[in-house]
Parts: sequence; structure tokens; C-alpha cells
Amino acid sequence: MDIHSGFSLEDPHIHVPWGISETELVALIGVRLRKITTGYFTLTCTSLPGLTHELGFHFEPRSGGRLLELEFFRDTYQDLVASYREFQEKFETEFGPPPKTKPGDQELPSHEWIMGTVSIRHFILDRFGPEEHMRIRWRGR
Repeated sequence: MDIHSGFSLEDPHIHVPWGISETELVALIGVRLRKITTGYFTLTCTSLPGLTHELGFHFEPRSGGRLLELEFFRDTYQDLVASYREFQEKFETEFGPPPKTKPGDQELPSHEWIMGTVSIRHFILDRFGPEEHMRIRWRGR
């Protein structure tokens, strides 16, 4: 996958380019895409061979902006550790081991990949209980 140009999905079988507008994303994905609010959409999909998850599309600025961030999450977390391990395994298979790792919450490490204009972060944040965060951010051209 050429992560510098965007992110490829298995189901639906599409490539989502960085920097597209909300209108272009709606045209690309169609009725499966859910608009949550201005600048934020979600989709149930499969990516990184066999990883079924929710995918959030963040646009900046929120109104009339461009796609700058993807957020990977699940509807429910029956087992946070199992989810964390599955996401980490799939991302390492696709992008290699993370160059930066440090201790994190829930005894699970925080990982970061920086690849040119793209960064990937995976960590657990304990706010009102533990939350898994897996995000890819494009810093633009």
C-alpha cells in the first residue's frame, strides 16, 4: 500500500486519497458512509487483509476541509487487549515494526511510525476508562 497517497480498503474495495473533500469521499464510498457531523464520517470496513473495523474520516478545517486523518476503532470492545494486539499485528505486517515505542496505559505500549508526511500512532488512553486509539495522520504536501 502506498500510504503516502492514501489508504486502501479491502471492503469496500477502494483507495481513499489524502486531501479529498467530503463531497469526493461521499461520491467514492456511497451509501455505506455515515455522516456523524460536519467534517467527520464513519464506515464499517475491512482493511489490512482481514481486519474488520470502524474507520473514522476527519476533515480539517471541519467545514469545507480536506481529509487529513483516519481513525480506526471498534463498535464494542469485548477484549481491549485482544483488539490492541490484532490492530498492532496488522499494522506491523503492513508497515513494519514501529520505530518509536514507549510504555503506555493498561500495561500496553504506545507505538508511533513516522513515514515522511504520514504518521501512525497506536496507544491506550485512560480517560473515563481505557480507550484504544489507532490513527493515521497526513501532514499534507
